[in-house]
Amino acid sequence: MASEALPAADGPAEASALDAADPLRAHRDAFVGAQTPLVYFDGNSLGRPLRASVDGAAAFVRDEWGGRLIRGWDEEWMSLPVTLGDQLGRVCLGAEPGQTVIGDSTTVLLYKLLRAAFDAVHGSDPARVQIVVDRDNFPTDRYLVESIAAERGGQVRWIEADPDAGVTADALRAAVGGQTAVVLLSHIAYRSGYLADAADLTRIAHDAGALIVWDLCHSVGAAPVDADAWQFDLAVGCTYKYLNGGPGAPAFAYVARRHLGVLDQPIHGWMGAADVFAMAPEYAPASDARRFLSGTPPITGMLPLRDALALIEQVGISAIRAKSVALTEFAIRLADAWLAPLGVRVASPRDCARRGGHVTLAHPAMRAVTARLWAQDVIPDYRDPDGLRIGLSPLSTSFAEVATGLQRVAEALRELG
Repeated sequence: MASEALPAADGPAEASALDAADPLRAHRDAFVGAQTPLVYFDGNSLGRPLRASVDGAAAFVRDEWGGRLIRGWDEEWMSLPVTLGDQLGRVCLGAEPGQTVIGDSTTVLLYKLLRAAFDAVHGSDPARVQIVVDRDNFPTDRYLVESIAAERGGQVRWIEADPDAGVTADALRAAVGGQTAVVLLSHIAYRSGYLADAADLTRIAHDAGALIVWDLCHSVGAAPVDADAWQFDLAVGCTYKYLNGGPGAPAFAYVARRHLGVLDQPIHGWMGAADVFAMAPEYAPASDARRFLSGTPPITGMLPLRDALALIEQVGISAIRAKSVALTEFAIRLADAWLAPLGVRVASPRDCARRGGHVTLAHPAMRAVTARLWAQDVIPDYRDPDGLRIGLSPLSTSFAEVATGLQRVAEALRELG
C-alpha cells in the first residue's frame, strides 16, 4: 500500500497519539537505555539489551559459574543448545522440537548447512552442481556460496535481483532447473527490507528438485516464520538483532526432521556426537539437530537470548509484526513529507506485505549524514549505495523516536547542502 504524505507539523503529534495507543508501549521500559534521548535506528543490526539480562548475567557468574563450576555442564549447560533451540523454534520459527540448535556464528552454521545440502543432493545426482543465490544477498552468503562451489567442484548460478526489492518467484523459476542442487535466499533482504514469499519460493525450489536454505537474520523475532508449514529444508539466523542476544551472540540452525538422518555436516566435533562423553573411536552423530554442533557451545553468549525469547513469547510474534508494520508505515510517511523534498528516495517496498522491519532511504549524501547523526546520538546505519537504513525494533522503539530521528535526518541533509 502506498503511504500518504504527512504534513510536517503533524509528525510529532501523530507520534504522540500512536505511542499512547500502542498496546506494546510498556515493554519499551524493559530495555536498557530506551528511556534516554538517544535515537536508536539500528535494532536490525544489534538489539538493545534487556534489563533482565543485566541481572541474569551477574547471577549466572555468581551462582552458576561461580557456585556450581564444572557441575553446571551436567545440570543444564550441556543441554542448553538444544533446549534453547527448541524454545526459539517454538516461539519464532513454527518448528517442532528437535530441529533447531544454538551453536556457532551465522557464517559457520551457514557453511555447515550449505555444504551438507550440496553434498547430499550432488551425491545422489552428480548433474546437480549449481548453488543458486542472488547478487544482492548479504556478503557472507555470497562469499560462502562461491567458496563451497570452488571447494566441491560446483557452480554458482546468480540471480540478478532489484536492489530496492528482492528475489521474485519469476526470477527464481528462471534460475533453477535440473542442474540445481541448493538455493540460498534471505527471507528479508538486508539492504532494502524486501520480505520474500518464503512458502512460494520454497515450493519453486522443491519443484526443481533442489533443497533450499533460508537466511532468517533480518526476520527472526520481527516477522512471522512458519518453517515446518512452509516446508523449509534448512535455515540459519543470528540472535543479536531482534532477539537481543548481544554482540557476537551465537546463531541458530534449523534442519527439518526429514533431513536429520540424511545430511552430514562437514565439521565433526565431539558436541555433535550421539554420546558426547563416550569418547568413542569413531564419530556417530546425534539424532536431532545437535548433530550440527561441533565444539563446546558458548553458554554465556546464550543467556540474554533466554530473556528475549520469554518476552517475545509473552507478547506474541503477530503483535510484534503489527507494531513493526505501524512503525515502518509511519517512517515512510514522514520520509515522504520531510525528506522527499530534499531529494531522498524510499528504497524499500511500500507494500507492507513485502516489507520487513527496516526502511532504507537513499540519497548521495547519506554516508556523511550517518556520520553526522552518530555524533548527535542518532544511530542509523549506512549501506552502499547511498542508503541510510532505519531499523525499527518493535519492542524497544517508540513512534516519537522515529519522528525525532527523521527530523534530525532532514536537518543534517539541509546542513550538508
